[in-house]
Amino acid sequence: MDYYSKQISKLIEEFSSLPGIGAKSAQRLAFHVLNMPLEQVESLSSAILEAKKNVKYCKFCYTLTDDDVCPICKDTARNHKVIMVVENTRDLAAYEKTGKFEGVYHVLHGAISPMLGIGPNDIKLKELMIRLEQDVDEVIIATNSSLEGETTAMYISKLIKPTGIKVTRIASGVPVGGDLEYIDEVTLLRALEGRTVL
Repeated sequence: MDYYSKQISKLIEEFSSLPGIGAKSAQRLAFHVLNMPLEQVESLSSAILEAKKNVKYCKFCYTLTDDDVCPICKDTARNHKVIMVVENTRDLAAYEKTGKFEGVYHVLHGAISPMLGIGPNDIKLKELMIRLEQDVDEVIIATNSSLEGETTAMYISKLIKPTGIKVTRIASGVPVGGDLEYIDEVTLLRALEGRTVL
């Protein structure tokens, strides 16, 4: 039995199709939208439509932007000879929030995953190799510490090493505030291997 009219049910259904939104959250969002002033709803729907129409890949790093070249690639103060490779635009944003990385990025838009049928040609690897024909000193691989991220890191490393460009991998290990007894063996081994002198 339907509790709501067709249009309310359709709105809930659309919200629940979004990642991370379950049935209850979708219902809450739908009723929130219905209670918003019409101008706010129009502004929200306009922002969604405009983003969908205008957001594209940066022609250099392939992050999402509404311009041909993203602000990071346009910035002449950044070191364009150091490229950090990340899986997605959210990872790029996470590093930018630190305010410490002064190089540029390359966004793969995924990771190699044979189980999911994602191969090297399905992510922006060919585009990375074309960028490396320019004057590049170092490639920092900052893919996730998942099986897919590790597979991608190893694949990229094997592709780049013959070019003579320095290839590094971000360190991983014990998180700040983490109790050692609750941390998995692979993470502990990484922390041990990546230890530094005090």
